[in-house]
Amino acid sequence: MTEIKTSHTLFNNNDIIMEQGSIGDCAYIIETGEVEIFIGHPDGSEQKIATRGKGTIIGEMALIDQKRRTASVRALMECKLIKITKDEFQQRLSGSDPIVEMITKVILNRYRDTISRIEVFGEGTIYPPAEETEKQLTQSGKAVEHLKTASEFKHAIKNNELVLYYQPILDLRTKEIKGFEALMRWNHPEKGFMPPNLFIPIAEDSGLILKATDWAIEEACLALKRIQGQSAGLSQDCFMSVNFTAIDMLQPDFLSKLLAVSEKTGIAPSSIKIEMTERLLMNNPEKVKNMLIDCRENGFQIAIDDFGTGYSSLSYLHHYPINSLKIDRSFVVQMNKDPSAYNLVKGIINLAKSLNMSLIAEGIEEDHEEDLLLKCDCEMAQGYKYSRPLPESQLIEFIKSHSN
Repeated sequence: MTEIKTSHTLFNNNDIIMEQGSIGDCAYIIETGEVEIFIGHPDGSEQKIATRGKGTIIGEMALIDQKRRTASVRALMECKLIKITKDEFQQRLSGSDPIVEMITKVILNRYRDTISRIEVFGEGTIYPPAEETEKQLTQSGKAVEHLKTASEFKHAIKNNELVLYYQPILDLRTKEIKGFEALMRWNHPEKGFMPPNLFIPIAEDSGLILKATDWAIEEACLALKRIQGQSAGLSQDCFMSVNFTAIDMLQPDFLSKLLAVSEKTGIAPSSIKIEMTERLLMNNPEKVKNMLIDCRENGFQIAIDDFGTGYSSLSYLHHYPINSLKIDRSFVVQMNKDPSAYNLVKGIINLAKSLNMSLIAEGIEEDHEEDLLLKCDCEMAQGYKYSRPLPESQLIEFIKSHSN
């Protein structure tokens, strides 16, 4: 058996993939090839139970219990398998509805017993072939593709395929650069740059976002340090805004990690902006609130991204220690066409100012959008009108040309 660099594990013909009596810690989805499942008897003979081919799962019971494998699995040809570890499965399961978690475990336990009766004791004539049923289940949704992407993302973190791009945030009136938003990009070795809306949700579901965010916050702060050192016209008070998920925020060591990064990189907490969506606030709201209070007390800034697109409620604006709102592009683009959209943006700005919060308008592309935001007395903006997200080297060039 050999490990290959992509998302798969490669087994050669006659390799034993799983061994009867061993404690399993993973399952596999067969992407290519075929395997046989067999039971070894004390006299050395083998009893073949079944074969499994493309699109089926083997070893799934190891994901939920500590029992020993009831059968061995051998490759009948070269096989590419997608590995699902017990930790990965539990991460996904623990994030689901508790009823879904309970039912999943009950069904898998009963499945072990059913398979024993059907395939070992010869009761299979009244049931459809197990392999055909499994194929229908595994191929009916996007689970396999998601698992492949998650596995590839794990390799991406190890192989330095993740990069950060930075979009400048400007003072609307003076056009002075006030800060940057760090945006994660995945330069896939085969597919090129992957859209964040494809891999970020999968990274969250698998729990891999934690490692990715740990890397991103440190790299973003190091980049800010380097940018400040190479850009004479840049204010030393510039902030770096980094996006965090609910999984990140609910980790007990979240604040200690931020403080460690601040100390390691020499970037003050006041220059680090924790950016999150409204939806995150609805996930364990009291725990998130307490975490944010601790972050603010230690000097970090808190910003709500895409304001108005989620579970908007005036109550949480004073319930949580927020000091910055980002107005979503979907509102900005409608201001010139729809008076109600303009009034809504103006209302958000007035509300934020009354609560002593700063404002950033997102996605500015046109002159008339800038003009209307200035009329509303919005403070800051980011968008393609000023700059697209840029890699660090290009960002430094942008800052130099912008300062001249």
